[in-house]
Amino acid sequence: MKHRVVVIGAGFAGLQTVLGLKGADCDITLIDQRNHHLFQPLLYQVATTLLATSDIAWPIRALLRDRRDVTTLLGTVEGVDRGAREVILRTGQRIAYDTLVVATGARHAYFGKDAWEADAPGLKTLEDATTIRRRMLLAFERAELTEDMAERQALLTFAVIGAGPTGVELVGIIAELAHRILPREFRRTDTRKARVLLIEAGPRILPAFSESLSQYAAGALTRRGVQVMTGHPVTECDSTGIVVDGALIPARTTIWAAGVQASRAKDWLGAEADRAGRVIVSDHLTLPDDPAIFVLGDTAHVMSGGKDVPGVAPAAKQQGNHAARTILSRLRGKPAPAPFRYRHMGNLATIGRNAAVIEYGRFRMRGWLAWWVWGIAHIYFLIGARSRLFVSLSWLWVFLSGQNSARLITQKETLKDEKQDK
Repeated sequence: MKHRVVVIGAGFAGLQTVLGLKGADCDITLIDQRNHHLFQPLLYQVATTLLATSDIAWPIRALLRDRRDVTTLLGTVEGVDRGAREVILRTGQRIAYDTLVVATGARHAYFGKDAWEADAPGLKTLEDATTIRRRMLLAFERAELTEDMAERQALLTFAVIGAGPTGVELVGIIAELAHRILPREFRRTDTRKARVLLIEAGPRILPAFSESLSQYAAGALTRRGVQVMTGHPVTECDSTGIVVDGALIPARTTIWAAGVQASRAKDWLGAEADRAGRVIVSDHLTLPDDPAIFVLGDTAHVMSGGKDVPGVAPAAKQQGNHAARTILSRLRGKPAPAPFRYRHMGNLATIGRNAAVIEYGRFRMRGWLAWWVWGIAHIYFLIGARSRLFVSLSWLWVFLSGQNSARLITQKETLKDEKQDK
């Protein structure tokens, strides 16, 4: 019987592991609860009407159609029986493994305020993105309908909580949509009066970047009409708005970009985890007490060079490559590769049209040139010529015409019922 490798999760780390095992003498089973691989760094562009869902997601089966050694299963994992070496699916089916790779990503963390999710969705999946897009576009449409000026202003208030790259990128495009793209399309509503808020509990935005780039980003957002509020935690959040410093800010669209926590993998494995729920692994990315189980990506607490490895796509892909090399070494009876070392690829964030920030060690770039470099880098990492072409054409169309191409309201609400839509 061939060696059985089971990979849970078809994100960057899981898919890279499968790709790295091409040609290995093993049978691979890839399990995911969705049928597509998602390029999460551009997910916010789906939420803000720049890109269509098909531009940043690809069917897993299509990606692996030529890999006869890979079986893809659409299923939800409910647990892992480490004694029997089996993965347990929600259907009750058990999938046996000799080597297990867990790369199930992260979900939103509301720091004990889980009830906020219905009114302040996060951004991790295509469903999240289309939900946010729907709410944002409906807010403009309802503002056009209402005769109540206070309600109109609440509908035209967009609050993004959390000022990491996702939050910054979201408010930049929302502000451009409201202040530059939509004004000519509405008759009763002046969308230029929209209030776009970026709210951060910490002292500055983009805390992973240098202070000078953080200040540049804050200034660039302010010039685009974004109200940047740092040092102001949100204490309450519901469908009417948010409470900051004891005062209610009426807002009908709130987006959560403030934190994430790992999936339930620590519970499946009975493993030690950090405060964010990430499984603590060895420097070979395996459980300290079970080298047959790898934990990768946002699911794992990984140290490299005495520092935490960030939960970003390049780190996940590097971990997937390392896991594949380790498994290959074992199958071929060769010494294990050196412990995992993360190669930092730099920090990138776009602020809006013709503005971005890039930091790589002591090298820093900002402004329009950084914006072009940011775009080229993201196109390069997309999968397939079709996606690169379509995204490039979409961005070129937006740049030349000033019109976002995916402003469609096409689905029902995914987090709560909106009776006014029925």
